[in-house]
Amino acid sequence: MKMESSQSVLSIFVFSGFSDCQRAEKRKEMCAGVCGLCSAAEEERMREIVMQEREKLKSRLGFLLISAGCAIGVGNVWKFPYMAGQGGGGTFLLFYVLFLVIMGLPIMTMEFAVGRASQKSPVKAYQALEKPGQKWHIHGYITLIGCYLLMMFYTTVTGWMLHYFYLTAVGAFEGQDAAGVENIFNDMLGQPLVMGGWMILVVAVCIFICSRGLQNGLEKITKVMMLALMVLMLVLAINSCMLDGAGEGLKFYLLPDFKRMMETGIGNTIVGAMNQSFFTLSLGIGAMAIFGSYIGKERSLLGESINVALLDTFVAFTAGLIIFPACFSYGVDQTSGPSLIFITLPNIFNHMPLGRMWGCLFFICMTFAAISTVLAVFENIITCGMELTGCSRKKSSLVNLVLIIVLSLPCVLGYNVWSWDGFKIFGGTIMDLEDFLVSNILLPLGSVVYLLFCVTRYGWGWKNFMKEANTGKGAKMANWMRGYLTFVLPLIVLFIFGYGIYDKFF
Repeated sequence: MKMESSQSVLSIFVFSGFSDCQRAEKRKEMCAGVCGLCSAAEEERMREIVMQEREKLKSRLGFLLISAGCAIGVGNVWKFPYMAGQGGGGTFLLFYVLFLVIMGLPIMTMEFAVGRASQKSPVKAYQALEKPGQKWHIHGYITLIGCYLLMMFYTTVTGWMLHYFYLTAVGAFEGQDAAGVENIFNDMLGQPLVMGGWMILVVAVCIFICSRGLQNGLEKITKVMMLALMVLMLVLAINSCMLDGAGEGLKFYLLPDFKRMMETGIGNTIVGAMNQSFFTLSLGIGAMAIFGSYIGKERSLLGESINVALLDTFVAFTAGLIIFPACFSYGVDQTSGPSLIFITLPNIFNHMPLGRMWGCLFFICMTFAAISTVLAVFENIITCGMELTGCSRKKSSLVNLVLIIVLSLPCVLGYNVWSWDGFKIFGGTIMDLEDFLVSNILLPLGSVVYLLFCVTRYGWGWKNFMKEANTGKGAKMANWMRGYLTFVLPLIVLFIFGYGIYDKFF
């Protein structure tokens, strides 16, 4: 029996570099006609151990695109261009890039480092790295709550994108004036069955993709979507830039305009750039940490963070190249929020030559951007469920399919059946409350926790973080950064937290 066990365990280590199917075949080859000792129970035990081995992403490109897909969302389109326009165009862009470098990159590097060093999901990562008796792991459970909260409204928003792709494809906006386009949006919000149906479709499709595994599901689909997203956005940007009057829109967007910045307020512009650069990367709820646990140590983590931030910025910047030339060409003011995507742009496409085609391409882009975020966060949630309960990926996927649909219903119903004036303080709806909890509470405070965990001796510690972050080829973290990351950056993030609370309630 000892011989039997030893041989089975040995085979697992010998063939650990193969896929599951390859391992099974190699195991048969090793045993066939040689030992004849392995029982059915032993074979089943070997299979269980093999399946419990942590999955890895197949390629570096997959890691970069999935991480970027998590960061890229509808906020890149319905908020960034508007803020850039109001903040003085190129002036805002300069501040945005500055804060992205001094805030976003270090925190993202820390999330990746915690994930890669622990080889665990965010809910278990702290337990693997913290010292005995410490309580950092409590934040691991909070990150999971944050992911659920994000999906409670983001699945509905993704459903909006699919619905508008359908409406554009069937020509629902043709012949409509501005008021008619706005009424279509309001009618959608008043129909819980329509919104609920699209939301359920989004959840079901994304859960199914994640249930197929890391490489065969999430990585394969995200690669295709993200590459298609970038190509389509470039096509849309080129088309917008070729419209009559597009030049004025490009000047408004790209050239620094200090007068416009002064009208908005220097402080408001700087704070706006700071907020956008921070929130765009979805840091603080472990959404990035999970992908750090799926990669090897060939590349340094600061270098990978730079690449992810560049991809995210590319999409946000290109969105401006789509929106501003089109708005100026047709004499339409750019707006912020859902009204930009669901009212302003459909009006533009309605008057544009081949508008139905361009509108369909745009909403395909928005769908891909939204679904990439949903898939990334779903992967985090499903993996956390697997590690907390010991269940299989398929079982965790099935449970979360039901759970996320149920949890997403309040957002759907909050626009109609469950509408309540009490939510006006947060923006008007249940979705606004959920967004406030994620964006204004969990993201900034969670980022501070990751910061302190990595830089202080009361957590993982600076030396451990530096060793992990700087392993591999690429840009490195420097020791001189320690003072800034320990004493300055936490205060900046806490300022963002405090300003968000003040801006919301006072």
